[in-house]
Amino acid sequence: MSPNQRKLIFALAVLVLTALACSFSTANIAEAYMAADGDGAQRTTVYSDDQTFYAIVELANAPDTTEVRVVWTAVSAEGEAPNTVIDEVTTTSTDAILTFNLTNEAGFLWPSGDYKADIYLNGELNTTLTFQVQ
Repeated sequence: MSPNQRKLIFALAVLVLTALACSFSTANIAEAYMAADGDGAQRTTVYSDDQTFYAIVELANAPDTTEVRVVWTAVSAEGEAPNTVIDEVTTTSTDAILTFNLTNEAGFLWPSGDYKADIYLNGELNTTLTFQVQ
C-alpha cells in the first residue's frame, strides 16, 4: 500500500469516526408517565371526559440541542376514526423535567376510549404512554 493510499484511508476513518461522534447522543428519557396535574404528583392512566392530559418526561444526559416531540393520538375513541392524531408539540431542551399537556376546548368533552402519547427523542420513537378516558 502506497503512502498516499494510507493517508486516504486514515482521512476516511477520521471522517467516519467524526460523523459517528456527532450523531451519537447520550440523551435519554429517564422516566415518562401520565399525570392528572402539571406537577406530575398525581400519576394516572384514567381521565374523565373534561380533564387535561399531562405527559411528564424526565430528560437526562441531554445536550441543549435535544429535541423531544409528543404526538397525542385517539387510538380508539367513540365517534373518532381509529388512530386520529389530535395534536403534537416539539421542544428543545437540556436535562429537565418537561411537562406536555393537551387541553380540551371550552365545552368540548373527550370521547370515551383509548388514547396514547408517543414520545420521540431526537426524531426516534422512544416511549409510548397509553391512557383512557372513561
